[in-house]
Amino acid sequence: MDQQNPPLTSYPKDKIRVLLLENISDIAAQAFVDAGYARVERLPRALGEKALTEAIQDIHLLGIRSKTHVTGAALAAARKLQAIGCFCIGTNQVDLKEARDHGVAVFNAPYSNTRSVAELIIGLSILLIRRIPDKNKAAHEGIWLKESRGSYELRGKTIGIIGYGNIGTQVGVLAESLGMKVIYYDVVTRLPLGNASPCKTLQELLSLSDLVTLHVPGIKTTRNLIQESTLQWVRPGAILLNYSRGDVVDLDALALALREGRLSGAAVDVYPEEPEKNGAPFSCPLQGLTNVILTPHIGGSTEEAQFNIGLDVSGKMLSYLETGSSYGSHTVPDLSVPVMENTHRILHIHSNVPGVLSEINQSLSAHHINILGQYLKTNEQIGYVVLDVDRSLSREAFDLLRKVHHTIKTRLLY
Repeated sequence: MDQQNPPLTSYPKDKIRVLLLENISDIAAQAFVDAGYARVERLPRALGEKALTEAIQDIHLLGIRSKTHVTGAALAAARKLQAIGCFCIGTNQVDLKEARDHGVAVFNAPYSNTRSVAELIIGLSILLIRRIPDKNKAAHEGIWLKESRGSYELRGKTIGIIGYGNIGTQVGVLAESLGMKVIYYDVVTRLPLGNASPCKTLQELLSLSDLVTLHVPGIKTTRNLIQESTLQWVRPGAILLNYSRGDVVDLDALALALREGRLSGAAVDVYPEEPEKNGAPFSCPLQGLTNVILTPHIGGSTEEAQFNIGLDVSGKMLSYLETGSSYGSHTVPDLSVPVMENTHRILHIHSNVPGVLSEINQSLSAHHINILGQYLKTNEQIGYVVLDVDRSLSREAFDLLRKVHHTIKTRLLY
């Protein structure tokens, strides 16, 4: 098989439909076109549930960012959908259980914008510790506010990182290069980079940090992680930055702490409720407070990050569509498979119950179909089998696999 010309999918490429929403990078759209998929539709906005349900009924690949929510109702209507690409870090905007139950692979780009966020955190830290927002506002209002009171250097200060993952570690490396002391807290044991030191508890970190930056996922255990009770632990005059998820910080409690002077500044990029489009009205409890920087969910929004995300996610989706590799999937079990020459490849997704693989093998064996290659990966809910069979018997094998008990989805790949 010519590695320079990957095999055609069983479904003609000119009939496969790709829908990209929310101004996904040009490089992603071009990747699909370069791979021979000409039916690429792009929309600059997110779609609500009703509009999305109607739009994806005949779509094979869907690309979204953070504003489009893919619900169970939408997935139930998407009869041909093979994969969803989240062109961002998170996947919480997709109902992963429903996607898994429908045999739809979900991919994202967990690393592609980490540098963009980390650089911004350092830049914001400098602005806030120097009280630049207040001086900038005064200058725009025609007031000359030249003073050093309340302004400090980052060097020698302690930055506390809550969530020491991909972004948190990069923030720590950059902060240490500026002469800061780096401490971190994570529910998972993580080895430190450089001279960073772990804290045993959240209270310990908050009580020791001059600046606190959050880089945690938006899950049940992190909801309102920073609230009135935990803000009592913060070192007086500290600065808080949240560039993680909108429900991690209780904004009303944060606003009160800022008004009372318990915190000297804050920067927030994500909110419990966010407008669906540019130019829409926006309000939050932090508006109008001094030494506060509010940004519209742009932590990872750089040209470089969007370019890298576009390449990363489109590459994963194309690999899944053309080779069956599910590397990086959050739903279909993560499986990397080699391309085998002179065979036809069949993908089989099924409920993870005992006996399915045995039934697959017995059914094919009973019809004298030789399996030339077989790859299996399971998670708690579903199993994923990639089968390479003799070309002359591939259609018969495909029909047999569709009849296997507990089958969710079967696809003759090439």
